[in-house]
Amino acid sequence: MACKISNSMFLCLGPSQRPIRSQTIDIHSSTASICHLKWDNLLVKGINHRKGIIPLRRNKVIQAVAVPVRPSSADSAEYRKQLAETYGFRQIGEPLPDNVTLKDVIDTLPRKVFEIDDVKAWTSVLISVTSYALGIFMISKAPWYLLPLAWAWTGTAITGFFVIGHDCAHKSFSKNKLLEDIVGTLAFLPLIYPYEPWRFKHDRHHAKTNMLSEDTAWHPVWEKEFETSPFLRKAIMFGYGPFRPWMSIAHWLIWHFDLNKFRPNEVKRVKISLACVFAFMAIGWPLIIYKTGIMGWIKFWLMPWLGYHFWMSTFTMVHHTAPHIPFKHSDEWNAAQAQLNGTVHCDYPRWIEVLCHDINVHIPHHVSSRIPSYNLRAAHKSIQENWGPYLNEATWNWRLMKTIMTVCHVYDREQNYIGFDELAPNEASPITFLKRVMPDYA
Repeated sequence: MACKISNSMFLCLGPSQRPIRSQTIDIHSSTASICHLKWDNLLVKGINHRKGIIPLRRNKVIQAVAVPVRPSSADSAEYRKQLAETYGFRQIGEPLPDNVTLKDVIDTLPRKVFEIDDVKAWTSVLISVTSYALGIFMISKAPWYLLPLAWAWTGTAITGFFVIGHDCAHKSFSKNKLLEDIVGTLAFLPLIYPYEPWRFKHDRHHAKTNMLSEDTAWHPVWEKEFETSPFLRKAIMFGYGPFRPWMSIAHWLIWHFDLNKFRPNEVKRVKISLACVFAFMAIGWPLIIYKTGIMGWIKFWLMPWLGYHFWMSTFTMVHHTAPHIPFKHSDEWNAAQAQLNGTVHCDYPRWIEVLCHDINVHIPHHVSSRIPSYNLRAAHKSIQENWGPYLNEATWNWRLMKTIMTVCHVYDREQNYIGFDELAPNEASPITFLKRVMPDYA
C-alpha cells in the first residue's frame, strides 16, 4: 500500500466551522513498509466537497516510507467523530472484527423480538388504512395550496402499506402463510407493485446486501457504464443526482415485470402477482377516472404514488449508502460486516416513523428479516447494548442527503466511491447544481 503525505499543514473546517488539525504521522527511515491511510482520504474527500480545506502553506507532496504509527485512523474515535460530522451522521461505527459472524449477532437478541403478535400486526394494518383514508379525505377537501401537504401525508401513509407487505414477504406478519401472501398482495395493489416478483428480488437483497452486482436493491455505477456514451453518462448523472429520490420508479419497471429475470420455479407465482396488478390497473384506474376525471386520477392516485416512491428511494439509499460503507465483491464480502456494520439506522420525525411502521430502524431488520416491524425498536435497543460501537446511526438531515447525492456515485475499490464531478467535471452540471442549492446543515 502507498501513502502520500504532504509536509505542509492543513487547517480543515468541518461543518461546524471548527478548525480540525490533520493527524500527524512520524516518519522513520528505518522502516520499509508503506501505508495507505484510506480513512484520511475519506475525511478529506468528505470535507473537500464543501470546499472546507484551506491550505496554510503549499509544499511539494512527497511519497513517504512510513513506519510505526499510532492506531490506524479507522480505529480512532476522534477520526470517526470527524467523519460523522462531515457526512451528517450521529455515529460512524468501528470496523467489525473479521471473526464476528452474523449468527453471533443474532444469538445476542432476545427471543421475544422474533415473536409474531397478531394484535400488533393487525393494528399496523388499521393504522395504515385509517391514515390513508384520512389522506384521501384531506385531498378531497384541501384548497390547491394545501394539496402538497395532503399528498405528502397520503404518500407516507401508503408507504405503510408497503411495509405491511414487506413483513408478509419476510414471513413475519402472521403464522398463517397463505394469509400472509393474500395480505401482502392486497397491500401492494394500490402501489401497483407486484408482490411475488418484489419478494423474490428482495430476498436476494438481504442475502447479498452491498455485494457488487448481486445486490438487487441497487449498487454503485460502474466506470465502464459511465463511459459508455455521452447521452447515457448524462442520464446516469441525473438519475443518481437530482432524480435520485424517485429512482425506485426505474427500479420498479426494470426488475419486476420481466419474466426472464426469474427462476423457472418462481415464474408461476410471478404471473399471479402480475395478473393482480394489471387487474387493479384495468379496474381501479378507470373507476377513479370515471368518478373524478383525469385530474382526479392525478390528485388521488398519481401524486400520492410519487410520494411513496420518494420514501422508497430515499429510505433505500439512506439505509446502505455512505462514503465509508463499501460495496464488495463476493470473495471479499462478509455477512456480519454488511448487515450490521454496513446498514444505517436513521431517525425520522415521529409521524413518519408511525406511518411507516419503524422501517427505518433498519439494522435489526438486516441482522434478521424475521423480526416483525413492531419489534424492531426492542431489537435495536438490544443491538445497541451488545454491539453499539459498531453501528452507523444518524438523525435525518440535509447534510446526510447531500453527501449521498453528490459523493456516492461511481464504484472505486480503494475509495469506495468517486463523484461524477471528479470523473467528468465539464459535464457534471447536475451534481454541481445540487452542491450549490442543497442545504448543508445537520
